[in-house]
Amino acid sequence: MLPRLFLTSILALLSFNVSAYTYDLNENTYVVGKEDTYLLQKDGTTTMEYVASHYKLGLSNMIEANPKADPIVPLAGTRLIIPNRLILPDTKREGIIVNSPEMRLYYYHDNKVDVLPIGIGQLGTDTPLNWTTKVERKRANPTWTPTAKMHAEYRARGEYLPAVWPAGPDNPMGLFAIYIGRLYAIHGTNADFGIGLRVSHGCVRLRNEDIEYLFNQVPIGTRVQFINRPVKYAKDSDGNIFIEVHQPLSMSESEFETFENLPIEFTEQDKEFLADPSIDKEILERALSERSGRVVWLNPPQFY
Repeated sequence: MLPRLFLTSILALLSFNVSAYTYDLNENTYVVGKEDTYLLQKDGTTTMEYVASHYKLGLSNMIEANPKADPIVPLAGTRLIIPNRLILPDTKREGIIVNSPEMRLYYYHDNKVDVLPIGIGQLGTDTPLNWTTKVERKRANPTWTPTAKMHAEYRARGEYLPAVWPAGPDNPMGLFAIYIGRLYAIHGTNADFGIGLRVSHGCVRLRNEDIEYLFNQVPIGTRVQFINRPVKYAKDSDGNIFIEVHQPLSMSESEFETFENLPIEFTEQDKEFLADPSIDKEILERALSERSGRVVWLNPPQFY
């Protein structure tokens, strides 16, 4: 018979793998999680999406943290950075928070926060960026009714959609849907590769095991807030200052097609915080340039 402690550990691991990353919170919690690495085997083929899914990250999170690795099939033997240390958004800690530039959803409940990777709307069918609403209803095994615009888009590609796509595993909405406001939903998918990318017609996509978890946790009426924060920062109770920088969302075709860094719009509050004299300006400039999506310590101790 296996020891009780061993069984408990295995059950906890299995539970962890099928739900969100969940962190305990108090009023002084600003940074959660930890960074890890993953060594690709020298034999065989491992996709970036496989690693992202295993660690409950979006593909963009992995690409930002590993800019020199192939985004589809990294070279065998590569050691990948797993960017699962993050700064909590500076928002009201209630209900669901969707931060589109970092491709993450936060669900605050019971002095905890669940963190899940998401896919968002394509350019031209964007997910809302600054909006507060609530969960209106939920539905298991949803159907999908394409709009007239969607029908036209598919016809232009020589493809044809049914008037109503029936429920089931092939449904683009997956097996669970949480409807927010009147026009949008947080739902599953039939194409996991899109998590961490701009692939939807405006809705928020999650991997199927993640939407099932969220569906079973979130009650109707829950507050939902969409934010647009490519830069997050925090100062802890010990005076340590951290920043996490993501690439801002492109707002035009030219921005979408460029390989250059897009400009970051700083608020007066941002500027005031980042003007702290204890911040190492060289580290700050490097973080703003690299945009790795990793938590960077801006005022480490100096030794001379």
